[in-house]
Amino acid sequence: MKLLVPAFAVVALMTAPAAARDSDAQIRQKIIKQSIANYSGACPCPYNTARNGSRCGKRSAYSRPGGASPKCFASDVSASEVAAYRSGR
Repeated sequence: MKLLVPAFAVVALMTAPAAARDSDAQIRQKIIKQSIANYSGACPCPYNTARNGSRCGKRSAYSRPGGASPKCFASDVSASEVAAYRSGR
């Protein structure tokens, strides 16, 4: 017995938004990348490199209390943020 897939189902899968096809881990990485890109300074995250070539470490915005709070690690991105990204909000 052959299984027939309606053409509209195939088209719907092919045209699904990329965010809907991405895994949670991929979306978390995209959110982190956007967060770092939106930071205006040189040291958003501890693993970034300062202008002088040294590692940012504890000088990073992430490591300092108050002020900017960039997302640097997957654990910084909540499930609700992933859902909002996926829905396009």
